[in-house]
Amino acid sequence: MKVQVRYFASIREAIGQGTEPVQTQAATVGALRDELIARGGAHASSLARGKAVRAALDQTMCNDAAVLVDGCEVAFFPPVTGG
Repeated sequence: MKVQVRYFASIREAIGQGTEPVQTQAATVGALRDELIARGGAHASSLARGKAVRAALDQTMCNDAAVLVDGCEVAFFPPVTGG
């Protein structure tokens, strides 16, 4: 299936782009993250397991178990603090 992946804040800066279409076999957001990590380089370092990364599926916060559907949008971003 094809999904649209969006990156925000420091993840976008590290990867060098804000959005990209991704052809994936992943069934869940967590599996998609693992596929992106497997690319190596900036994807691996910015999305690595153990790093604080939040995800949203079709603009709704979700966890790794959220199920992907063809054409959905997945966003990855670091936790945001304010003050």
